[in-house]
Amino acid sequence: MPRRQDLQGLPASFTVSQAVQHGLSAGVLRRAEFRRPFHGVRATGSADSSLRAQCMDYAPRLAPHQFFSHETALEWVGAPMPEWPYRPAIHVSAHRPAREPRTQGVVGHRLQLRESGVLVTAEGVPVEHPVRAWRQCGTLWQLDDLIAAGDFLVSGDRPWATVQDLMEEVRTMGDVRGGLLTRALREVRAGVRSARETRLRLLVLRGGLPRPETGWDIFDDRGTFIAEADLAFRRYRVCAEYDGRVHAESIGQFQKDADRWDAIRAAGWDHVRILNHHLQNGGAVALEKIRTALVHAGWTPGR
Repeated sequence: MPRRQDLQGLPASFTVSQAVQHGLSAGVLRRAEFRRPFHGVRATGSADSSLRAQCMDYAPRLAPHQFFSHETALEWVGAPMPEWPYRPAIHVSAHRPAREPRTQGVVGHRLQLRESGVLVTAEGVPVEHPVRAWRQCGTLWQLDDLIAAGDFLVSGDRPWATVQDLMEEVRTMGDVRGGLLTRALREVRAGVRSARETRLRLLVLRGGLPRPETGWDIFDDRGTFIAEADLAFRRYRVCAEYDGRVHAESIGQFQKDADRWDAIRAAGWDHVRILNHHLQNGGAVALEKIRTALVHAGWTPGR
């Protein structure tokens, strides 16, 4: 095994040529102590199957003109990925006339020549701008996955983009697969906090229920803020909330939430709490819970 001091100055993942320049011999690099995550790369430490860890293993192989793109870039900014069993891949791109990588375990792309939008992460990793990466995923993902990622990009305290930004990217670079991205943008909404909340909203719309508003603030009679409702049917004073947390891990948070639910009901709203198992098997249980609350509040199905 190489001595610890022999590895000083080398990152956790490095190319064979870097190691040779550092003074390690080819024989040392062939030893089993080193992982070989990609051709021409050696790594120390245990393997990590997460997409980010794999990217960090590959990063030493990136040429100056190459960067992580498509779903890989969206993963780096925290955007939701398609649900299991889908497994996102490592995508690396380059703008023409530069060449994309061609090696096992990486999907290479040669993109049209345009001004670079590449960002550099805190880890020093070059990634495609998320607006561009979202459009690139139009060739990979299904409609609902694109909507969920779009919701993420336009939401939060410091959103990555506006819906207009996403529209402009599609107009500039073109749509894909029969207008899939344009269809997705019709349903992208700001104020969404999770992919499951997006899927709940889409379930409601496709189930024939009224269109809810997202991220609606609820106040009591004195104007005191109570809560932000995931989905609000204002006319009927019904709100639905996806709750995917394991409250047993935080008793204090569960107690705060229980008080908030009581306050919502005291303000005259019917609060429908949707859990993960309610969304199983097509979400029939979740849909029925919300439908029942709306009918009770005066909504007529089919209106």
